[in-house]
Formats: sequence, C-alpha cells, structure tokens
Amino acid sequence: MAMKAAWYERNGAAREVLVVGEMPTPSPGPGEVLVRLATSGVNPSDWKTRAGSRPMVAPRVIPHSDGAGVIEAVGAGVDRARIGERVWIWNGQWKRAFGTAAECIALPAAQAVRLPDNTSFEAGACLGIPALTAWRAVQTDGGVAGQTVLVAGGAGAVGHYAIQMAKLLGAGSVIATASSPEKAAHARAAGADEVIDYRMENVAEVVKQLTGGRGVDRVVEVDLAANAALLPQIVARDGFCACYGSGSRETPLPFGPMILSGAAIRFFIVYELSPAAREAGLAQLTGWLEQGRLRHAVGAVMPLDHIVEAHEAVERGSVIGNVVLAC
Repeated sequence: MAMKAAWYERNGAAREVLVVGEMPTPSPGPGEVLVRLATSGVNPSDWKTRAGSRPMVAPRVIPHSDGAGVIEAVGAGVDRARIGERVWIWNGQWKRAFGTAAECIALPAAQAVRLPDNTSFEAGACLGIPALTAWRAVQTDGGVAGQTVLVAGGAGAVGHYAIQMAKLLGAGSVIATASSPEKAAHARAAGADEVIDYRMENVAEVVKQLTGGRGVDRVVEVDLAANAALLPQIVARDGFCACYGSGSRETPLPFGPMILSGAAIRFFIVYELSPAAREAGLAQLTGWLEQGRLRHAVGAVMPLDHIVEAHEAVERGSVIGNVVLAC
C-alpha cells in the first residue's frame, strides 16, 4: 500500500530538492509502532539538515523529527493495546532515513509518546524539539527556582515554551529578548515579566537596570555566536548559560570577562538527551499537558504538498510560532 510523503535525494534549496509523491507504507518491525500521522512539525534543524549542515543519512530522506498521530499497527513485542493511541513523535528523523513528513512512520515504540486527549495534533507536532529543548534549558543543573532568567529569542518556538516553563518551575523573574514589538508581545503573552527589544535597546544596560546591577542567574541561549560577547555583561557572578544553538559552528568566547564572572555554560542538543533526562522530560511534559498548563504557539498550518513553502517560511523566520504540516 502506498502513502504520500515528501523527500529529498540530495542537499540543496527547498525548491530544488524537495519532492512530494508516493512511497510504500512502512511496516513496524520488532519493538516498533506504525503511526498514521496527522501532523509534522518543521524546525530550523530540518531545513538546515536538508540544506546540507549534516551529511545525508541515506540516498533518500523523508525530513522532520516531530509529529503527531495515531498508532495504527504494532510490531512484535509491543502491546497491541497501543493500537488506536494518540501519540506524539520525537527524533523521527534523527539518525534515521524516514521522518514525519509523510502519512505514516514506523519507529521504536518508545519514540511515540501518549498525547493527552486535551492536546491537539498540531500542538503535538511542537513537542519533540521545541518543548523538550525548553524543558532541558530551564531544568538542567539545578533548575530555575527563585532565579532571574533571561530567555534569548523569547518569541521563538523554544523561547516561547522556555518562558512558560521557567515560570512553572518557580523562576523569580523572566526577562526575554525579541526583535520587534510584535515578537515582544508574543513573549509577554507567554508570561515574560520584561521584554527587551535587542534591535532598539542596549541589552546589557537594560538587564543591569532590571536587576539592580547584579545580572541574571541563567541565560537560555539560542545563538551563542551572536551573543557570546554579551554573556559576561549580563550574567550574575557564578551564573549559568544553557546553550542549545549557535549561528556559527565555531564561536570565540571572551575568556577574560568570562573567567572573572565565574559563569558556566551547558551545551546540549535535544536529539542526544540521556535516557534518564529524556524520561524525566517526557514525564514533566505529560503532566503539564494533562493539566492544560502549556500554551502552544502554532503560527501556521500548511498541507504536506506545501512543504517547500513551509521550509522557506521557517528559514526566513517569517512566522511567529511553530510551522506545522497537515499530513
């Protein structure tokens, strides 16, 4: 039986390499489930991988790691009671050829997580990378209870969740940065106490004003290359930076100011969380979802046939919120 899918067979621009067509529907192997996908999330790492930031893992790649749908079949060793379960997907295309930009995906059962009934499939497609990244950034290394936290790029997919999660985990105050009044409003709606427009204001000066000259206890950093020089100016003594992204593969750090600040930097990538960390994150997310405590920012929903436009929108950063494909 055939399914609709999108794929590429070489790296390059979206319009040059992405194809939508039919492929055989996969079958779940031992320990796997087959998920009939309703949605597929488009993340910055998806377009970067398609463009060539990482080598091709197979001659043909179905992109996207995030998605949501319903388990349609199970392989040997998987409880048949899971058939019909609403689920969301993580690491759908990490070190695997076939991701979620298709009508179906077969993958290890643990990578299909129960999606509470009160959470839409569109929201489910935002959890694997944005929500889990945000959780790790605010929870790691002691968490944020009582801290003043600065979320860089507070209107971004990760930043929007990080603001909320910092509040849920007891942060004393959350400051966000944004690049426009519209994005600032989006960050405030997520719960940011203060928002700094980094294109119009001096971030270091405003942070000092807001913190009485002390600085922030934790920075959730989306682009270390852009903000490395800013870090020692805004982090409190012995402060902390959770870094999940950078606009450059190599980033010089101002060693003198950094060592005087005593700051620590935790680098992490959500694809490679330890089993213990991922288990804790999944449990925390499930609890918040069941309680209806997370707001999801789905900025655009497009049909799978419009995957080129979706990739281009994420690449341009023209949509506030997550871009999701309806499969």
